[in-house]
Amino acid sequence: MAEAHQAVGFQFTVTPEGIDLHLSREVLKHIYLSGVTSWRKRAIRFKNGILAGVYPASPSSWLIVVIAIMSTLYARVDPSMGMIESIKKTLPVSDYLTVQTQTIVSAILFATGLWFSIILVLRYTLKVLLSYHGWIFESHGKKSFSTQLWLRLVKIFSGRRPLLYSFQASLPRLPVPSVDDTIRRYLESVRPLLDDEQYKQMEIVANEFKKDPAPKLQKYLVLKSWWSTNYVSDWWEEYIYLRSRGPIMVNSNFYTMDLLYVTPTHRQAARAGNVVHAMLQYRRKLERGEHTPLRALGIVPMCSFQMERMFNTTRIPGVETDFIQHLKDRKHLVVYHHGRLFKLWLYYGGRHLTPSELEVQFQRIINDPAEPQPGEKMLAALTAGERVTWARARLKYFSQGTNKASLDAIETAAFFLTLDDESHGYDPENIKSLDVYAKSLLHGKCYDRWFDKSFSLVIYKNGKMGLNAEHSWADSPIVGHMWEYVLATDCFQLGYTEEGHCKGDLNKNLPPPTKLQWDIPAECQTVIGKSYALAKEIADDVDFHGCLFADFGKGLIKRCRTSPDAFIQLALQLAHFRDKGEFCLTYESSMTRMFKEGRTETVRSCTWESTAFVRAMEDKEKTNEMRLELFRKAAEKHQNMYRLAMTGSGIDRHLFCLYIVSKYLGINSPFLKQVLSEPWRLSTSQTPQQQLNLIDIQKFPKYVGAGGGFGPVADDGYGVSYIIIGEDLITFHISSKFSSPETDSYRFGQNIRKAMMDIQALFDIKTKKL
Repeated sequence: MAEAHQAVGFQFTVTPEGIDLHLSREVLKHIYLSGVTSWRKRAIRFKNGILAGVYPASPSSWLIVVIAIMSTLYARVDPSMGMIESIKKTLPVSDYLTVQTQTIVSAILFATGLWFSIILVLRYTLKVLLSYHGWIFESHGKKSFSTQLWLRLVKIFSGRRPLLYSFQASLPRLPVPSVDDTIRRYLESVRPLLDDEQYKQMEIVANEFKKDPAPKLQKYLVLKSWWSTNYVSDWWEEYIYLRSRGPIMVNSNFYTMDLLYVTPTHRQAARAGNVVHAMLQYRRKLERGEHTPLRALGIVPMCSFQMERMFNTTRIPGVETDFIQHLKDRKHLVVYHHGRLFKLWLYYGGRHLTPSELEVQFQRIINDPAEPQPGEKMLAALTAGERVTWARARLKYFSQGTNKASLDAIETAAFFLTLDDESHGYDPENIKSLDVYAKSLLHGKCYDRWFDKSFSLVIYKNGKMGLNAEHSWADSPIVGHMWEYVLATDCFQLGYTEEGHCKGDLNKNLPPPTKLQWDIPAECQTVIGKSYALAKEIADDVDFHGCLFADFGKGLIKRCRTSPDAFIQLALQLAHFRDKGEFCLTYESSMTRMFKEGRTETVRSCTWESTAFVRAMEDKEKTNEMRLELFRKAAEKHQNMYRLAMTGSGIDRHLFCLYIVSKYLGINSPFLKQVLSEPWRLSTSQTPQQQLNLIDIQKFPKYVGAGGGFGPVADDGYGVSYIIIGEDLITFHISSKFSSPETDSYRFGQNIRKAMMDIQALFDIKTKKL
């Protein structure tokens, strides 16, 4: 009952002499410290909010403007052209507000208005500068005079020491492409996939759409772009993610892996202690807006909007649509271990628990001998099944009493943590180790990750770890930003003792974690069982292969004077053609975060140029010189499409929004319906590396991440995520379905490896192994 005494601040007893009141000094001390911490947080957030709100100016610049205006008055010069005198006339005269005081107050008010006007001009100027994207279309290392001048101006107007959200008000809005450009690019993208007759038919349908109803739909979309912050993002989140009624496990959620070669400690509780503490440090900086904003070329700012919902966020199921619940200042997390769910407080005495204190708490959970309550072990399977089933079960069985309180604890937690009873990680001696590791992170046992949380942290028995992230609230680079910070902090700042424990003194007086209580009826357990059966069927169908390509990497590709991403995408096209004997519609994810609240755009990687190159590679009569020429054309085409997508001139988000407008207006468009129903049989994405540059890979080559991946998008297709690590390693995460006779992830991995080597052979450069 120690926790009960810790939780009660005072006790009283009624006696014949009156009421005998007993105060607990220790608890009152913690209440006081908690209050002090809370007010300190508010003060820091308020200060940083002001700093970001007036950026690129600073609060001190207000004083400079005031002093300058006051100085001109004493010099009998009126820079306000009579405005100060006009303000002065509106102020009342009294004993407390003399004529001289009126003059000073009027000058201060004018100076403040002038200061705000300067801030608005600076912001608008920066927004205009950031709307220029000519720099991205120039050859690498070759900048025109206009781009060099533009870069200098952006540096000048960007100010010094920006906070995370300092640039939000200066980011341009995502532009709406013209209908003509979008349809032209669409027809160009499908040309290599259609025969002459099919293409002519598609041209007819597209041109009919362009005449009517495209102009009408475009007008509404342009109006939305003026009214909303981003004409795509809210509809993308709602209709692509939240309105989807199918299971999000495998189909939507994605995963991120631990360091590839290094395991800092093999003690599960210790690794959890350090990592959770590092996440709390990251969250504190995030809440205060103290992270440095990401900038392309170190100059062009990226939108930080998605980062706001990283913690304290849960996807709440609904019958027709889900919604995202985001809270602030959540002080606990929920831990799953051996079928039990525990609530763990993250603060003590108004501060974060230290890594060693967290290790003690996690070890207590591991050592707890209690058995799961009826229905508790597989409860999370509800989040892995159909959304409608979960929504109805939530309303019926978890809307009141003990179940509601426990479910609220999960949904309001900072994040979800699983202390897994299995051991995973990359083992060079076990070719399938990466495959099993990935499947464990992607779906686990289908009931040991809370798939609705913004992310579930998984700590394995051997000290390895990973993440399973829900996709609606943000994209993988956002999670990758936090993950890179956590890995660097865990290994290079916090560290471990020689025995593998967390550093720091132990505090054995902490109240132990609280076991969540449940009263789950047999009827609900049946529903849980059905959700689990569906989820297990989906999980068992995932065919995964992790491919470490170490023959060469970014370093050699750059010496070939081509883009590493274009090189890999063309290798994927060649591999897919060899695997299936045909080309397919290919999806590559590109970011649009140079615009306010931008998320992603699609790069259609299968082009007329790429198919010509692939056919040449398979034609024995073609020489390497001819193949190389076709490769360069295809690579240049790919780079140009990627740049167009990044700068708001993509195809698919525009067509998607036109389709949504047509549905609102009740307009049936055969063209849009066909476009939106086309399957992506090859879905690809590059995982960003070294966003923060906290780990020096040259100095610590073993401290590299393995990236992450996602499930297959099409039943008969492949999902491929890849990460370019350092100069000499590329990791491919390949997924497909066992139920498809057309796909085999391991086979496709071997085809990718061979395609990479065959393309490299076109260049007269030896790999490091040769």
